[in-house]
Parts: sequence; C-alpha cells; structure tokens
Amino acid sequence: MSNIVAIVGRPNVGKSTLYNRLTESRKAIVDDVSGVTRDRHYGVAEWVGRTFTVIDTGGYVANSEDVFEAAIREQVVIALEEATAILFVVDVTTGITDLDDDIAALLRKSKKPVLVVVNKVDNNAQQADATVFYSFGLGEIYNISSMTGSGTGELLDELIKSFDEEPVEENTLPKYAIVGRPNVGKSSLINALIGKQRNIVTPVAGTTRDSIHIHYNQFGHEFMLIDTAGLRKKTKVKENIEFYSVMRTIKALEEADVIVLMIDAIEGIESQDINIFHLAEKNKKGIVLVVNKWDLIEKNNKTLKEFEEQIREKTAPFTDVPIVFTSVTEKQRIMKVIETAELVYANRSKKVATSALNDVMLPIIENYPPPALKGKFVKIKYITQIKGTSPMFAFFCNLPQYVKEPYRRFIENKLRENFNFSGVPVQIFFRQK
Repeated sequence: MSNIVAIVGRPNVGKSTLYNRLTESRKAIVDDVSGVTRDRHYGVAEWVGRTFTVIDTGGYVANSEDVFEAAIREQVVIALEEATAILFVVDVTTGITDLDDDIAALLRKSKKPVLVVVNKVDNNAQQADATVFYSFGLGEIYNISSMTGSGTGELLDELIKSFDEEPVEENTLPKYAIVGRPNVGKSSLINALIGKQRNIVTPVAGTTRDSIHIHYNQFGHEFMLIDTAGLRKKTKVKENIEFYSVMRTIKALEEADVIVLMIDAIEGIESQDINIFHLAEKNKKGIVLVVNKWDLIEKNNKTLKEFEEQIREKTAPFTDVPIVFTSVTEKQRIMKVIETAELVYANRSKKVATSALNDVMLPIIENYPPPALKGKFVKIKYITQIKGTSPMFAFFCNLPQYVKEPYRRFIENKLRENFNFSGVPVQIFFRQK
C-alpha cells in the first residue's frame, strides 16, 4: 500500500515551505533527469529508506472569499479520506485562529494519524508560545522552522511510525491503472473492456470509494485493472474535484505496475497530464499513453505523426513511450491498449543476461567512450543488471564521478535501442570498480 501524506492548514502558515523541504531533500534522487518540471502540489519524499508521496493542499484552493474557507474544509475532509497521515501546519507567530480551530475539529473526528506541526519556531520564547497548540487535543506538537529545517527530523521520525507496514505482495497479476483528467473517457474505456455498464458512483453523500480493483480474465489476457473513475458528486468547488482526482490518481499510481495515461485528443497533453507522467516516471512505473476521442480529429496523412511529436516534446527527456490512438465510443483499438500495457509490463520485468549486456554494450562504449575530463579517461570494464522491480544497470568503471549527464543519456538510448525498454524508466548507475 502506498503512503500518502497530506499537508493541511490555513494559508500562509508555511505549508509549501515544509512541502519543499520534504521533497527537495530527495532532489538528487528524484530529479536526476534534467528538464523534469517540478510540480509544487505533489512529489516524492524519503526518510530512512521509506518513500512516500507528499501533497501540498495549498495548491488547490480558489481565491474568492466566499468559497475560500469552505474549500479548505472540503480539502481537509478529502485528505482525511485519502491520505495515510496528515500534517496539520499552524503558525506560532499568530497563535490559534478560528479557521485553525475549525480544521482541528474536523481532524479530531478522524481515525487517521494527525501530527500538529507548529511552524516558525525560531527561538526559546516561541517554544513557550507553541504550547498553546496542545489545546487542540490532537496530542503531541512538533515545533519546526521550515525555513531552517530545525525540528523536521523528529517530525519525520514520528511520521513514518504511522505508515502502513510494507506489504507482502499477495497478488502476482500485473496491475494496470487507468488514469487521466476528468471526462477523458476512463469509465468508458473500462466499460468497453469489461463489456457491461457498471454504475460506479454511489449516490449516497460522502460515501468513500477506494479505487476499485477489477480482475480481468478474457481473450487470453489476465490482469488487475485499477479504476479511479468514481468521483464524489456532492462537491460544488471545482478545484476540489481536481484535488480529489489528483489524490485518487496518486493512490492508483502507487499501486500499479503500468500506468495507462489517457489524454483527450481535442485538448492535447496538458500540464496536469505531464505532472502525472513525470510522477509515474519518478516512481519507476511502466507508462502507456492513450490518445482518446481520436475520431473527432480532422485528419490528413501527417496528423498522427505531428501529434506524436508534440507529445514526445512535452514528455522529454523520457520519450520512449508507446502511444495508442483510440476512440472508446467507436470501440476503436481498445484491445490495442491492453496488448501495449502487457508489452510494457514485460519490458519492466525484463532481465537481460550479463553476457548479452557486455557483448552488446562494451563495443559501443569502446567506439564512443565517455569524454575525457581534466586529461583523465573513464574506462568502463563491466556491466550488470541490478535486481529490482524496474530495470537498473550498473556500469563498473575507474572514475564514475567523471561520467556526465549527456553520456548517461547516450548509454540509456543504446540500451533502449538494443534491448527494448519501451514505456519503462531505466536507471543507470556508474560504480567504482
């Protein structure tokens, strides 16, 4: 099970600063691909070997006064439904406000772990001021300064105690999650695959629906489909529909092996799609892009190629991803989506023999060695695949620190050309031999 941590609180208490501190600490690991745009609303963090997704709810509130406080409350409710744990951020310099009290009242009703984070505690006087927050009745408080980072270690130690245990994988079937923005055709695709209309949305207000797992076993294909389509109907605030679907998507993405990311042909690939794409890439998931509603596009003999190029430009540098053009309503190329997901799943779990790796890659490296740095030459002696859920390769050499990004990318492209890792992020490590 994935662990999702939501940062809640009223505006200007320092939610984004805390979010940045948690996610940026992993910058070197997460963003070893240059050109990855960082989205400020959700990202990946790691503490003592536990990886989790962090969501900054501050990015999802409309600014108009009348819906403002309602929107924050609504978000807290959604976060309580969907997250593993909640960080409730308050500001020591302002004390407790009415909105803080409202949020605390919602949090007290919850069974989820809630940690009260008192921000901007920069001196001893403020340590004393912070004790007022015990009156929330939410247990221990954690004094931090998200500017300097003091106190965040203790906070994280406590946070990971609340996480679900690392699960033992009981189901060995491939898991495919169908994700995408609202109204892109996710439910229609699932209904077309399963062949019967399923009434997904429970009309009872406030019923929580976890992402549904559907066991698919027909036409020689067997897998689990993770469906995120069921949105609650009761909310009036558009931003929170978006926030809710983002929570759903992240949850499904963490559970899945392959992400089927649906894009609307008319709207093209948008920033939210690209964020999901990069989150899937960072989480080392397989990816299939499905361009739906293709029947509605005026076409000539260049349209498809141009559309593909536009998409690859936006997902760069990770462009080796299959794209399937569908029309779900016309039942066009629906099985192609499943066949492509199966190929990507096979690529993700592919093991390449060490002898094959060395036979193919060493001559390429000999012809195009890494550029010399400060008169020193990098010699790569030996290559092996590292065990893991996604493809990882170790290149043993004399001076790993001299291998730069362009050469790493060259090596990755050669691996892809020779061994077919379409749709799958590949990790490459240069190690001291």
